[in-house]
Amino acid sequence: MNELWIILTGMLVASSCALLGCFLILRKMAMVGDAISHAVLPGIVVAFLVTGDRHSLPMLLGAAAFGLVTTLLIESLRKSGVQADAAISVTFTSLFSVGIILVSLFARQVDLDLDCVLYGEIIYVPWDTIIWNGLDWGPKAVWIVGTTLVLNALAILLFYKQLKLSAFDPAMAAALGIPVAFFHYLLMGLVSVTTVASFESVGAILVVAMLIVPAATAYLLTDRLSRMLLYSVLAGCLSAVTGYFLAGALDASVAGAMTVMAGVFFILALILSPRHGLVTRWWQRKRLRRDLASHGE
Repeated sequence: MNELWIILTGMLVASSCALLGCFLILRKMAMVGDAISHAVLPGIVVAFLVTGDRHSLPMLLGAAAFGLVTTLLIESLRKSGVQADAAISVTFTSLFSVGIILVSLFARQVDLDLDCVLYGEIIYVPWDTIIWNGLDWGPKAVWIVGTTLVLNALAILLFYKQLKLSAFDPAMAAALGIPVAFFHYLLMGLVSVTTVASFESVGAILVVAMLIVPAATAYLLTDRLSRMLLYSVLAGCLSAVTGYFLAGALDASVAGAMTVMAGVFFILALILSPRHGLVTRWWQRKRLRRDLASHGE
């Protein structure tokens, strides 16, 4: 049963992250998840200073708040003329540095359990359960990440056309009266909540990987957004399942193995994609040279 909970948690995280990752890839904002994973440190420290509580909930709320602050700062810098990649780098390095300073000034002698909040281990998921009315309702992570997945799926279903047009052609979306800024912040808010909600359960590395790698894999396999969303979820879930068994075979980190398998599937798509794969391009170049040679004769 423990195996099932671990695999299910990995699949839920992968699915939730992959759905949003498709839009991040299309918007060329792939590193936002990585930025949030660093920039939430001051939120954790501030939450502790305000509440004096080292439990996960206040820290996660503080982290989520600073995740939203991160997205707002990135967008403000981008609108000021700073390139997107530079805005992301400046924001997360600055906020991460602020967090380090706060720790050194106010919490040097306190164990804030940052490993638990930021770099959680997925194998502990089955033992952190919700007990209500004397009943065990299953791992807390499954409920949290599952709720996040439902939230993301509902947002995409309700605003699919708006999100799609805003991602592909923001100027046309604005001309059609679509509030592009609102949907940008909606997407960034969902990314922030999803990232932080998954931290404690599976760790920052797996979250950042699942935000980008399955979506990048799907991007190589199709030119249609609807299929890209489906393929990214399938790639993420397959990475979670195969990664778990790879970790068992190697006696290695489960989150690390899931990330490795996501990378393996990306490489396979990069090589074998029917339209953008390296093999396809090689064959097209070879056929073109052959055609040119035959015409030359």
